[in-house]
Amino acid sequence: MLIEAAWSYRYPPRVAKDKAEIVVRLTKIVRDIAWKAQLRLCKRFRTLSAAGKKPTVVVAAIARELCGFVWAIAQEVKPVTS
Repeated sequence: MLIEAAWSYRYPPRVAKDKAEIVVRLTKIVRDIAWKAQLRLCKRFRTLSAAGKKPTVVVAAIARELCGFVWAIAQEVKPVTS
């Protein structure tokens, strides 16, 4: 799943119109982490691609960094107890 998500960082960072409603309901810290991930990973994708790395290697590197951002958000969100 991380590998598939990493491919989306080929495109410029933005919030899609259909996702905007969801984003505003998130806490500020989660929105900040998510936007930081958008900016960093898009820039990283372009930097690695410009350096001549193979696309699959670039995507694996982005997926690895994306995992760190997912972990950071998980640290901020309280688990739901039933």
